[in-house]
Amino acid sequence: MKPTVTIEYCPKCGWLLRAAWMAQELLTTFAEDLHAVQLVPSEAAGRYTVMLDELLVWDRKREGHFPEPKELKQKIRDIIAPDRGLGHNDR
Repeated sequence: MKPTVTIEYCPKCGWLLRAAWMAQELLTTFAEDLHAVQLVPSEAAGRYTVMLDELLVWDRKREGHFPEPKELKQKIRDIIAPDRGLGHNDR
């Protein structure tokens, strides 16, 4: 079974568009590798996390900033397809 990415975002903070943009980036890059990317509005204020199945890949509060697409793609690639190149995102 292919993994699912879950992006939990704070709707009160207006982060839906950011989460949707990141979902689009991941689906474009990993079209053959992911089962789905789901967006989940958080009940906790200020939350922006990215999970790969049950594994926490990114937490905005822990990291101190939102992920750039390049950062997140590299983290996910390193887990699901470590031998795969990401083209210009690897530079």
